[in-house]
Amino acid sequence: MVTTKTGWVVALGVVVSLAATGCGSDTKPQAASSATPKQEPTAAATPETKKESVTLKFMQYTASGSQEQTLGDMVKAFESANPDIKVKVDIVDYNNYYTKLNTQLASGDAPDVFEVGYENFVSYAAKNTLKDLTPIIAKDTTFKPEIYKGLAYDSFKYQNKQYGVVESFSDVVLFYNKDLFDKKQVEYPKADWTWKQELEAAQKLTDAKSGVWGTYAPIQFYEFYKTIAQNGGGIWSADGKPTVNSKENIEALNWMLDKAKKYKVSPALNDDTFNQPDADLNAFKAGKIAMLRGGIWNFGRFADAPFKWDIALEPGNTKKAHHFFADGLVVSDKSKNADAAWKFIKFMSSDPSVVSKRIEKGWSVPAVSDEKVMDAYFKQTPPESKKIVLEALNSLVLTPVGPIPDKWNDLTKAIGDELDKAKLKSDYTAEKALNEAQAKIEKLVAK
Repeated sequence: MVTTKTGWVVALGVVVSLAATGCGSDTKPQAASSATPKQEPTAAATPETKKESVTLKFMQYTASGSQEQTLGDMVKAFESANPDIKVKVDIVDYNNYYTKLNTQLASGDAPDVFEVGYENFVSYAAKNTLKDLTPIIAKDTTFKPEIYKGLAYDSFKYQNKQYGVVESFSDVVLFYNKDLFDKKQVEYPKADWTWKQELEAAQKLTDAKSGVWGTYAPIQFYEFYKTIAQNGGGIWSADGKPTVNSKENIEALNWMLDKAKKYKVSPALNDDTFNQPDADLNAFKAGKIAMLRGGIWNFGRFADAPFKWDIALEPGNTKKAHHFFADGLVVSDKSKNADAAWKFIKFMSSDPSVVSKRIEKGWSVPAVSDEKVMDAYFKQTPPESKKIVLEALNSLVLTPVGPIPDKWNDLTKAIGDELDKAKLKSDYTAEKALNEAQAKIEKLVAK
């Protein structure tokens, strides 16, 4: 299961109005008659000045690796509809994306428009690096926020100002191998399953001799903050104080560790194979994992798996909780082409042709509210239970940026390093790991 984006989320019933270019007239002034004095051409007869062409620089990461052509087709459609605007696209793989973006922002050579995940969006907005789109949106009489799913649209607000527009969303669900369940005569996961039912099923499904594991989820920061939410825990209290080492969080981390250490329904924590990138995804597709917590962006990856599979809501303990990842498009505060940039991000996030193309190519989920368009998404199988994707939104948990959004990377590293120790050191308990993480986060808040 990967819960970072490989380039982690999300179609429209309103047609975006297109700007007239105003460059279609080649009329020349009429020649003066020899019988009349020569006159200067009137203003009406003067050739129209062609609209100056604008070039937008656009940087993004979610197309990297599989959707480059799809993105190219979308950009061509925009340029065709807006011939006075050209778009220079820079696709960067996720691992290098933010390093390159931050370098350009620091040097004053930022792209006009760039893609950003919700968890990083808050950090950029807090640093005043984004253009406040609120006044631009207010004067656009063709735009209606209702075309997007409300929660997804509002996630790109900061201090009640709209700094971006949601492009797509994704979440994480429970993938399961129906063939393995059938072979062991185990009932398929149900919506009311808790960790207890998951463990009972995993014990029946595990066949260590054959290398088949009952359930799997990685032990890393993103999985941790979602899992603790399933036990009523969290990184922050309601008033913004760190609660990393709470009783609920320690219980949740023990559950994550014990699936391998105690119950042995997951691969050993020091298994080198499962510490490699995408090892869990490859193992699921090879029929070696019965239940996998995985992102919906893997639907296409598993489409040709040699067995039947489906998805279900993740089992929780005291409550349900699911990841919610949203990718949005924002405009640099330094951009001199804000109006053109707004046209572009509106088109790329909501135009029917773009949204339909995103669905057709299986590129995450558009964050639009048109049920007819979404129906086309649900009809794409596998999985059969695709509506689970939307049901998971009823129990979503946002990335816990808390009161220090500008220190997001420091936060994830502080907790992630302690999780690694608990995972790989036999004498490093969940309680010790989270006590150490708590101390680190308290220092970050105090700085």
